[in-house]
Amino acid sequence: MLLRTKTTTAVATREGRGGFTLMEMLVVVAIIIIIAGAATPLVLNYLHNARIDRAKMDIKTIEKAVIAFEAKNGFYPQSLQALTMPDPNYPGSKAMLDEKMLRDPWGAEYQYNPNSLSQRTGIPLISSGGPGGNAPITNDQ
Repeated sequence: MLLRTKTTTAVATREGRGGFTLMEMLVVVAIIIIIAGAATPLVLNYLHNARIDRAKMDIKTIEKAVIAFEAKNGFYPQSLQALTMPDPNYPGSKAMLDEKMLRDPWGAEYQYNPNSLSQRTGIPLISSGGPGGNAPITNDQ
């Protein structure tokens, strides 16, 4: 029969004291700030590029609606607002575009000129002011 004896070891414990020390908290906060500082420019760059891509896709969608309008009516619409209304000749018809599509990702209205044709596509020019209005995005690119 083996006898077990209880041995005690000298282990330093923090009895009655839970949580982290102030220094541990400061180190964790500093690490989080460094990671956030490094990630912020990357996230902002992705958002910038996503807005540009959305404007290009919106312009393509508007361009397709303009082409469909011309195929149906024999002439280009005089404004983009004409694409947001249902056809009065067909009761129950739906609009070709939602009104929300007429604003670019920066909040400005897409520009449309039925009298100026794109050299690339031969349909009226559609453009966005682009980021900050500095770099226009058009269907002629």
